[in-house]
Amino acid sequence: WEFNGSFYQPSAFLMMGIPGLEALHHWISIPFCALYLIALLGNCMILFIIKKTQSLHEPMYYFLSMLAVTDLGLVLCTLPTTLGIFWFNIRRIGFDACLTQMYFIHILSFIESSVLLAMAFDRFIAISHPLRHPSILTKTTVIKIGLAIILRGMVSLLPIPFLLKRLTYCGKTELSHSFCFHPDIMNLACTDIKVNVFYGMIILLSTVGMDFIFIVLSYILIIKTVISLATKEECLKALNTCVSHICAVLVFFIPMIGLSMIHRFGKNVPPLVNTLVAYTYLIIPPALNPIIYSIKSSHIREALLRTLRRKNG
Repeated sequence: WEFNGSFYQPSAFLMMGIPGLEALHHWISIPFCALYLIALLGNCMILFIIKKTQSLHEPMYYFLSMLAVTDLGLVLCTLPTTLGIFWFNIRRIGFDACLTQMYFIHILSFIESSVLLAMAFDRFIAISHPLRHPSILTKTTVIKIGLAIILRGMVSLLPIPFLLKRLTYCGKTELSHSFCFHPDIMNLACTDIKVNVFYGMIILLSTVGMDFIFIVLSYILIIKTVISLATKEECLKALNTCVSHICAVLVFFIPMIGLSMIHRFGKNVPPLVNTLVAYTYLIIPPALNPIIYSIKSSHIREALLRTLRRKNG
């Protein structure tokens, strides 16, 4: 392909599986299928248990429901293209379809970040102001927070597809992943992408970056409150309610920050590392979150056991 200076937009992109391991894609699909199945069943189970258990109708579990719905959305966004490559070697994705997938992946990632912040705020209020917790986080307030989170993600990312559509592409159409990612598409352009880079960085820092900072601040305040508690048992009991949330935060933010750094600064990083970090970011959190909350939350665990006993009975 030769670029002659005129505007060019490809009709489709070619997605990439795991570089260097194309011959093993059918075998590699087995752990991916297992992770997708765990994510789908686990998050549906969380939603079912919270809906059916009246004692779980409180802010902490409403936010957990939002997290489960977001994780289901992320799984459903990436599952068709990922398994399409592994099973049938379907690499082609239309330009507009790619932008649509990219938009929803980024929206759901931003929503997950915001939900984790809301859960940190819930833990702070529950530990620091336990008597005021029901009056501060009412059902109406939780609904408003949920709507604000969705609106924030949709509006902040709305310009991204249009910023990509205005670019001229040079003929190179091979993406780095089995899904569409903004920096990945942007780097295929042969015109100035400074606006895309600047806008992407500003949005990332002002949303996910700020969420992470406020989560850290919430836990600093939580730790200060816990330290002031009278007994060691009270301290451990208060911190134990935060363990599952801390695990969910680490599982989400560490690979996300790693992938962002690789795309922006890791020009010499091996493609295999880039691919593995991307899959860790988009597949591992939806699969692990239900397991983390089922193990660490006694209320979820007990409700699950009651449900299983009723079915067996």
